[in-house]
Amino acid sequence: MCRITGIVSDHLTNEDVISVKAMCNALRHGGPDDEGIYVSNRNDVAFGHRRLSIIDLSRNGHQPMANADQTVVITFNGEIYNYRELKARLLKLGAAFQNDTDTEVIIQAYKYWGAASFSKLRGMFAFALHDIAQDEVYLVRDTAGIKPLYYHADGKKLIFASEIRAFKQSGINYQANNQWPVLLLAYGHIPEPHTTLQGVLSLPKGHYLHRDKNGQCKLVSYTLKPDGVLIDSPEAAREIIRDGLQAAVKRQLIADAPIGVFLSGGIDSSLLSLLANEQVSQLKTVSIFFNEKQYDERWYQQTILNKLQGENFIHLVKQQDFERYFQQIVSAMDMPTTDGINSWFISKYANENGLKAVLSGVGADELFGGYPSFSRIKYLGYIKRIPFQLLRLARHIGSSGYKRLSYLGYNHIVADYLTLRGLFSINEIAMLTGTTEQHVANILFADDPQPYQGADDALKASWLETNIYMQNQLLHDTDTMSMSHGLEVRVPFLDEELTAAVAHISPKIRFANPPKKLLVESFADILPEAVWNRPKMGFTFPLQQWMRENEAISHIGNYQSPAAKKMIADFNKGQMHWSRAFALYQIQGHV
Repeated sequence: MCRITGIVSDHLTNEDVISVKAMCNALRHGGPDDEGIYVSNRNDVAFGHRRLSIIDLSRNGHQPMANADQTVVITFNGEIYNYRELKARLLKLGAAFQNDTDTEVIIQAYKYWGAASFSKLRGMFAFALHDIAQDEVYLVRDTAGIKPLYYHADGKKLIFASEIRAFKQSGINYQANNQWPVLLLAYGHIPEPHTTLQGVLSLPKGHYLHRDKNGQCKLVSYTLKPDGVLIDSPEAAREIIRDGLQAAVKRQLIADAPIGVFLSGGIDSSLLSLLANEQVSQLKTVSIFFNEKQYDERWYQQTILNKLQGENFIHLVKQQDFERYFQQIVSAMDMPTTDGINSWFISKYANENGLKAVLSGVGADELFGGYPSFSRIKYLGYIKRIPFQLLRLARHIGSSGYKRLSYLGYNHIVADYLTLRGLFSINEIAMLTGTTEQHVANILFADDPQPYQGADDALKASWLETNIYMQNQLLHDTDTMSMSHGLEVRVPFLDEELTAAVAHISPKIRFANPPKKLLVESFADILPEAVWNRPKMGFTFPLQQWMRENEAISHIGNYQSPAAKKMIADFNKGQMHWSRAFALYQIQGHV
């Protein structure tokens, strides 16, 4: 797990190489253990690397890494969980290895299988690979989009990095993407492929960008479509889930550095802790609690801890801690978001407790119907029968929930998502940014509708939650917040083998009520009823109260527009959700 960056051009200048070093320095927090710079003999490729040592802690893992004959060089961020199996296959083919890293397995896999090797990798990863013999460069991102990779390609230079902040050190004076405040106010995050910088895009998950020897860049999907028979037997489905998650946890516990589990007390983290406990003799878990009783999950955490053998690190987080670290948290975000504060704190404590990697329950709600959207989405079809003109009038109705119904006046799958999860309605965003509703709509619905096919409501909700909310918010925020503390977060519920198997389960079984019923029943023998038979809380902080007491957010004088002032006044009266106030705080000075 690391941070990577680089510049590719027909001819690199000394300034370009200096820029790569500066970009590396900007990413030091994500790779505190080592640094490396590679410049090709042709002086056309410069890779940078900041290392967080997890597998093979020796100098053998130094990057950028080349094979023995110096024909392929890689800078790699992530973990390949099936690297041992791939290595065994490659050894039979005659491959020679110099170390025990998963990084070298990627190099040898490419040597023997070319770009077809990318679909053989199982894990979370983003890497840049230089084929010296062919003078080609590949940027590659994992199929679930767990690890980030951003790039700028203008026909002359290809620049890439793990975080947006690094581009500010690239030697190019990037202009701000003036659409990002609209996107943040609608989504609560910046959705891919957009970023806060003009000309800098997110590499799509399951894709690679190929730059040939002539400098031409092409995006290619390498994702394999799963095939198989639909499973409509609950017993067979439970067996698949049980075997799949157990295998995923076992795979993702591979490490040569201290590894543990985030334990919140909910279904997902509890399951991971119980399964990891079967593999690790002295499991380390990290938990958080609050003085605010309605957010205190210690009783549920202790219910699981009573079944574990190991050590639990538990931390009290108070209003004073939020105030003390607030500016550090905002800085760690890399791009604006209304989430991630919880991830910042739990990652901070995991690092301080000596862990280098942890397992997290991200992905379970999307796989098994854990969100309210799975039950609410069926009503959208009925509402869409209302005449278009009347739907647009919903923007004048009092509450934010009703105002979001006006999104359904637009025939776009994103409109469905924003009706279910959007922060502000189109007319609210127009008022806050000083523009027209048509301009806001043009930004939000400029992209072609994403390729969703299917009539099942629950599958559609799963698609939306996975490809918009989880992809752009949960995974992005988990990565940036954890890596700001030099911590790797692994997500077993997004294991490729598990998600492919679950995709074949009939939606009627997979999303049966109550939420996540199938997941709970799959582990009924080990998961205590006290954990699953309780109100859903999620990994939640007392931010409604804490942000009202934070003057940077709650002071009306900090805001310019009358609309923002009124909304913050409503927030201070307890009439608006903290996520909306936090978004308003982040667009100050940008509108």
